Parts: sequence; C-alpha cells; structure tokens
Amino acid sequence: MPVPILKQGDVLIASIQSGLSDHDLMELRDNIAEKLGSFKSLGVIVDVSMLDVMDSFATRMLCTIAETTRLRGAETVIVGIQPEVAIAMVQLGLALGGIPTALDLEEGLQFLKASIRGRGQRGN
Repeated sequence: MPVPILKQGDVLIASIQSGLSDHDLMELRDNIAEKLGSFKSLGVIVDVSMLDVMDSFATRMLCTIAETTRLRGAETVIVGIQPEVAIAMVQLGLALGGIPTALDLEEGLQFLKASIRGRGQRGN
C-alpha cells in the first residue's frame, strides 16, 4: 500500500496510515528521495501516529530515510510515535539514531521551519 507524500511549502509529509510491508517501506524511502529532488524540499516529516508497532526493519528504514534525506540536503522529523510504541522500542533496544522526533504534525512543522530558517541565516 503506497504511502501518500504531500508537499507543504518546503516540506514533504509522508503519513503512514497502516502497517507496511518491508517492500512498502523501501518504496517509501525511494519515493521520498525522488520527490526531494523534484520539489527541492528542505524537510521531510514522517507521521507514524497510526502505527501501533514498529519492528527493527521499520526502525532501520526510518533511519535510512533520514540519512538519505540528510545527504540530499534536507532534514527529517518523525512525528506521532505512540506511547506504547516508544516503550516497546526502548525495551527492544530500537533507536532512531538521533533523528528528531515530535509529538505531532504541528510540532514537526514548527521544528522544521525553525531549522530551515536557521540554516538560511547561517548561509548569509
């Protein structure tokens, strides 16, 4: 099941609506990398609020998406990790490797806007 990727200003938003197969996650990675270039986006939000479980492959793919995004000149924020999912991830030793997280889409957008603005000021 493909994940819709929406563009809002300089940011791409991928909202995962249901559990994804490994193939779907790899397709998401590829689609985000492609759309970053097409839209010249500076940030990506991956909304996982509908997921009630995140296994090691899903966690690894989120890290891969964030690293791919970083190498393409943008930043990734993961939003909406449910409390039970966060607890399970900690218990299983799964980590997001320093990828910024936010409670919800609104906070994720605020974080990216501040980051993009800060990056622009450093460039001047």
